[in-house]
Amino acid sequence: MTANAAAQRREHTVNAVRVLDAPRERVFAAWTRAEHLAHWFGPRGFEIHSCEADPRPGGLFRLCMRAPGGQEYWVRGSFREVAPPARVVIHCFADDALGVQRLEEVITVSLADEGGKTRLTLHATAGGTGPEAAGMLRGMEQGWSETLDRLRERSRAIN
Repeated sequence: MTANAAAQRREHTVNAVRVLDAPRERVFAAWTRAEHLAHWFGPRGFEIHSCEADPRPGGLFRLCMRAPGGQEYWVRGSFREVAPPARVVIHCFADDALGVQRLEEVITVSLADEGGKTRLTLHATAGGTGPEAAGMLRGMEQGWSETLDRLRERSRAIN
């Protein structure tokens, strides 16, 4: 691979919709409170061992996902927009334990009431350079699908 090819920025966007059996306020809390994020954020088999959230524009969003094989993926960033209970926008970077950036992502979550349930619409656009970013981008569809399925399973327990 040439240096130019390794430095080429790649992007991928995921759009997903889920209907969750929980009111909007509860789903909003799942996205904005560290004690909830730690129980569902990440694909199946991943665990969150560190999580911080300050849900206000410019507030901290940081967590560490540990893969089943033990590799750690840090997600560091901030809340861009917080409009309870309807919308959250998070700007974050995925990096390793040493802080080497692998991917940049903007996650937009919109929540609509559906008769006591919540229609969640996710729009996530990520980009990065190099072979590690390319691999992460290829896994985005599955990763977000599993993450949202974990949220759906967990949403009834959130208060």
